[in-house]
Amino acid sequence: MAQQRILIIDDDADIVKTVSANLELDGFFVISAGCGNDGLAAVQSHAPDLVLLDLNLPDIDGIKICQILRRDNDVPVIMLSARDTVSDKLLGLECGADDYLVKPFNSLELSARIRTVLRRVRRSEPPGGCRNGDVVLDYRNHQVTVLGREIGLTRTEFTLLELFVSHASETLSREFIQSQNWGDSKLYAHSRAVDVHVQRLRKKIEPSPQVPRFILTVAGVGYRFDPNP
Repeated sequence: MAQQRILIIDDDADIVKTVSANLELDGFFVISAGCGNDGLAAVQSHAPDLVLLDLNLPDIDGIKICQILRRDNDVPVIMLSARDTVSDKLLGLECGADDYLVKPFNSLELSARIRTVLRRVRRSEPPGGCRNGDVVLDYRNHQVTVLGREIGLTRTEFTLLELFVSHASETLSREFIQSQNWGDSKLYAHSRAVDVHVQRLRKKIEPSPQVPRFILTVAGVGYRFDPNP
């Protein structure tokens, strides 16, 4: 297997040095950028397998960088920040981050989070595609068509929709969704984090996100995917 590339976008030289050393010991190839513009350029030139993104950067806010990445790139992003409130974490998720880790963090926990996200990305996908009602998933090309219209999804959104489609008409609890897609991440133990990803997915696939027809809320439990609304 080719050595996986991790891009660190952080202006704190001490953190970059420490994290880089630990990740290299874990077998990763590490690239670093000290500001947002250099980080965006590094994504284009190095095609990293995962980005560690600091929230506070000298030129562009990490939230904005994540939004820029999500417009045309599905590289996994773990946001790093000293901000530890639930609202800050949810803001990170809403802009497209796959996970959120509060500084200062333990190097072993960071490594575990990285491997969890990469495992989700590498998860084997069945060949061909799958049609469920008006939703068509093309696993080979990582594409989704809803009501005849091709929809662009991030890896996280695609994985979440794949879970719903594979359990069509079943009520899935937030705990089950968390366990299947995010494993032991402490952030996702907070049910609101799962809700944020569902809301992002709805905005892309639902004709009217305010009145969803595919992903229905089951009060007090979780969600149900209805393939034939």
